[in-house]
Amino acid sequence: MLPVTRDQQKQRQQEILEKAARVQWIPKDYFRRAERQEIFQRPAPLEIDFGCGDGGFILTMAKRHPERNYLGTERLLGRVEKVCKAVARARLENCRVLRLETYYAAQWLLPIGCASVVHIAFPDPWPKRQHHERRLFQDPFMDALHQVLAPGGEVRIKTDDKPYFMHIEKVLARASGFERIEWTQEPDYPTTDFERHFLDQGLPIYRTRLRKI
Repeated sequence: MLPVTRDQQKQRQQEILEKAARVQWIPKDYFRRAERQEIFQRPAPLEIDFGCGDGGFILTMAKRHPERNYLGTERLLGRVEKVCKAVARARLENCRVLRLETYYAAQWLLPIGCASVVHIAFPDPWPKRQHHERRLFQDPFMDALHQVLAPGGEVRIKTDDKPYFMHIEKVLARASGFERIEWTQEPDYPTTDFERHFLDQGLPIYRTRLRKI
């Protein structure tokens, strides 16, 4: 096999950057609800990873389930760029990333009834009392989440923070239009880097699973 030249390396890097730019979904209008075909032209069940972080979870899911579409949301530019490059390198056509705050995306941008599954893993617990209003799980977010889910769609929530989980449980108890369902262990359901970090320390993971009704 012939060695790769510097020019070939540069060309490959440029191709990755161009593909990564196409992976990022930049809505034409941030002030109206998008249509599903604006995210993916291919009709397929859509799963959303709110706060996808470094993308390890969503990339694994997209590789294991090519028959589904995956959209990750992330607020931080550096993480978005990292995930987009990883998707481009993996040559995945069923995975895209939106740079936007989760609540705004759910409340104002994502299509009504678009998601068959929503994953929310280890959201920021904002532990200080004066910051509790910044927590994702509030009553208005549950209303927005209900709109985004398709009929019968699921939301899967994980956190390592027990006080925050207790807060989440109170919010879920007030939310209408959902029912609790059992979260059985699924062999092909990947763990996030956060989750592995806590599991390696022997710490508990708190989780719950809901279905839209």
